Amino acid sequence: MSNRLSKDKFVRIFEFQGKPYSYFNIEAYAQETGIDLNRYPISWKIILENLIRNQNDSVINFDGIYTILQFCSGNSQPCEIPFYPARLLLQDFTGIPVVVDLAAMRDVMVQWGGDPSRINPMIPVHLVIDHSLQVDVWACKDALEQNLLREFERNSERYKFLKWAQASFSNFSVVPPGKGIIHQINIEHLATVVVVNHDSGSLATVFPDTVFGTDSHTTMVNSMGILGWGIGGIEAEAIIVGQPYYFPAPPVVGVHLVGSLTEKSSATDVALLVTEELRRFGVVGKIVEFFGPACEQLSFQDRATIANMAPEYGATMGYFPVDEKTIKFLLDTGRPSQLAELVRHYCRLQGIFGGYSTPEKVLFERIVEIDISKAVPSVAGPKRPQDRIPLSSLPKAFREILSKPKSSGGYEVPETALSADNSNGNISHGSVVLASITSCTNTSNPELLITAGLLARKARKLGLKPKAWVKTSFAPGSRAVELYLKELGLMEDLEALGFHIVGFGCATCIGNSGPLPEPILKAIKEQNLVVCAVVSANRNFEGRVHSAVRANFLASPALVVAFALAGRIDFDWDREPLAMLPDGKPVFLKDLLPSKDEISSAIARANNPAYYSNLREELFRGNELWENLPSFSSNLFPWDPSSTYLRRPSFLENVPPNPPGLSDIEGARVLLLLGDSVTTDHISPAGSIPEDSPAGMYLKSQGVSPKDFNSYGARRGNHEVMVRGTFANIRLKNKLVPDKTGGWTLHFPSGEVVTVWEAAERYRREGVPLVVIAGKEYGTGSSRDWAAKGTALLGVKAVIAESFERIHRSNLVGMGVIPLQFLPGESAEKLGLTGEEIFYIRGLSKAVENGVGQPQGLPLQPGSILSVEAIQPTGRKIQFSVLCRLDTGVEVEYAFHGGILPKVLRGVRGV
Repeated sequence: MSNRLSKDKFVRIFEFQGKPYSYFNIEAYAQETGIDLNRYPISWKIILENLIRNQNDSVINFDGIYTILQFCSGNSQPCEIPFYPARLLLQDFTGIPVVVDLAAMRDVMVQWGGDPSRINPMIPVHLVIDHSLQVDVWACKDALEQNLLREFERNSERYKFLKWAQASFSNFSVVPPGKGIIHQINIEHLATVVVVNHDSGSLATVFPDTVFGTDSHTTMVNSMGILGWGIGGIEAEAIIVGQPYYFPAPPVVGVHLVGSLTEKSSATDVALLVTEELRRFGVVGKIVEFFGPACEQLSFQDRATIANMAPEYGATMGYFPVDEKTIKFLLDTGRPSQLAELVRHYCRLQGIFGGYSTPEKVLFERIVEIDISKAVPSVAGPKRPQDRIPLSSLPKAFREILSKPKSSGGYEVPETALSADNSNGNISHGSVVLASITSCTNTSNPELLITAGLLARKARKLGLKPKAWVKTSFAPGSRAVELYLKELGLMEDLEALGFHIVGFGCATCIGNSGPLPEPILKAIKEQNLVVCAVVSANRNFEGRVHSAVRANFLASPALVVAFALAGRIDFDWDREPLAMLPDGKPVFLKDLLPSKDEISSAIARANNPAYYSNLREELFRGNELWENLPSFSSNLFPWDPSSTYLRRPSFLENVPPNPPGLSDIEGARVLLLLGDSVTTDHISPAGSIPEDSPAGMYLKSQGVSPKDFNSYGARRGNHEVMVRGTFANIRLKNKLVPDKTGGWTLHFPSGEVVTVWEAAERYRREGVPLVVIAGKEYGTGSSRDWAAKGTALLGVKAVIAESFERIHRSNLVGMGVIPLQFLPGESAEKLGLTGEEIFYIRGLSKAVENGVGQPQGLPLQPGSILSVEAIQPTGRKIQFSVLCRLDTGVEVEYAFHGGILPKVLRGVRGV
């Protein structure tokens, strides 16, 4: 097609409630180009609208847009999409590093003689403080107030910094602590489904609401028909200053949901089933769109639970198109009826309302069918969300997991040590020591929470109590939860079982589970027990929930309460009674579970849009602790050299005005040799900082008492802490030191066992570059950019893995670390690599500078094959090839510049 087209050609006018609005009509584009829009997935229609509206010859022309659409139909090679989201969403753990980097980028602009105010958000940015809450106090009436007070005691310096950012950057708003979890705040308050922009001319322009977030579970908003997903903080910074977000054109997998939920099954059970089946199928780097008759049975909140789990099943997003359930949710959460009607009207105009009448004709890469009647009551664990175990099979499955060798994912606990007798109050293998209703995944779903409350009510009436060794907590993601549970009288029932509200935030889900009672902790350590946590969360990676709890299981809120009553993970729910009544009648789980009619009746009574509209009015107003924090505005942030929370990052010091280019990696050593499913929690933990760790010793050297260490997540504004915490997860397994777990490695050629930090420092002094070698699914889990930042600061130049997860691979590129992938059928083990080799990686230095800071013609093409030579201590040479996972031309440019941030800075300055 001709690039002489103007995007104005596709502008149309519609009238709504007596006012004219303009919009970019994708059907007009389809008619111009001859494409059949009915064949395109709805997510691609939203992408098309974004491309047309933001068409700019310097970024993408109409030929480029047409090529992208041809990829979806299978008629072109993979290509990249430049996308401009309507807004950006941050949380405090990933958001503070973003703001720290922006402040440091302003410093660099001044050093280069530029205008620091050019580093400023170009689109609305919301930062929600929800990740800093810790469960220090629980199972008592004042737990909420006490935990919030301690949160401010720990984090006032970070919060002052965010207030400075709110005052010093335009388009930047902060939701104070105690308001809820980012994703529920997003769907309940911030998300609008369509955006009305009054800045583009005489007529207001309407277009789809789209959002990217620095939290991987941003996908929860896909339940509203909103395109959005998690990205790295480094990529977010580029978007903030006006750059498009580039991503490879994604294939779309259609998921046909059929069947019906059983009487006792929940949305959590469906989400765990979907996670298991899609992980098995493989949807990493792909969009998943749900459709089918079972979608009609699922409530909007059920859809939100499934969409939230998209990172767990590996998809870029799990998308549900806008339909009448979306409209009802807008009204149920107190949005204006005018907005709801505008959403319906606009989405119908664009052909993105409702599902598919003929899904078999849609350009899905493939259609996968999932029968939700298979979603029986289940848990997932003990280490991965995709490892679903039906409740009826759990006792046998857990005992098998316990006795498996560690190399097979087990714990090597001998059968003779497996005792289920907790009658004397002593904990043993399999004891549940943490039971928490927590996280964004399930605590936005009234059906799930009301079910838990009704179960608690029946248990309370029968005199049942959680076992004494179980730490119970309840951290809703929305303040509305407390209002409707109190309205139904269910809050009293939950509190009677120890599930008092400990705060409105992520808490246990992010690893801020707080301390275990000292006698419990002592017993775990002395007997080396494999104890358990049961949480209504989305992740259960090793070392995430609590450092002493090695087996973690995901479950619905109702099952969290049930396991607190049982006190054991291997409880046989079909045969074992929870209690015996005075008349000798046994009490089973089936006696406590409410019927669907009971649940539906309670939901109807609890529905009150005023809860949400009232909370929305005070969303950006904090409590007295927040409002009393000082705030000031300035172009440059006054860094305090004595601060242990906020430091100007070292990777933004001495940034050269011109790009360094790419060069081959010569004489590299292996810092770590890792296996499959290494998560970003393994790479960059978010939980507590051990006193004897490199990070702990650094903090002590700065005069910080161990009681004031806070967490790795809270210290993400200080690179000195974070680089020392990289690869420091206590459950990390490095094959170079098979007899140890945690942040240990071998230094070569000395052969000394040292911490990863110590080894990296020695290699740095010796001038030796580093590589990391790993297996499949490297970088699963959170979007935390410090997993890439810390890797880069340790001196790692490349990661060679069998496969990468989407967000972490992008983050590595953003930090100038080259992701390399073994060719199909090859791995470190099959090639005979031991990690003792010296590595030479050749082919990167093809890209040369053309004199103005750009790679000339990008001779290093996206997806190039590079050669690797590994020389073992015996002199034997192992030669193999790897796929360079710089997937797009833009990523090659990022690598050429040493990462996204230097590229953005040079672009803003005009280099």
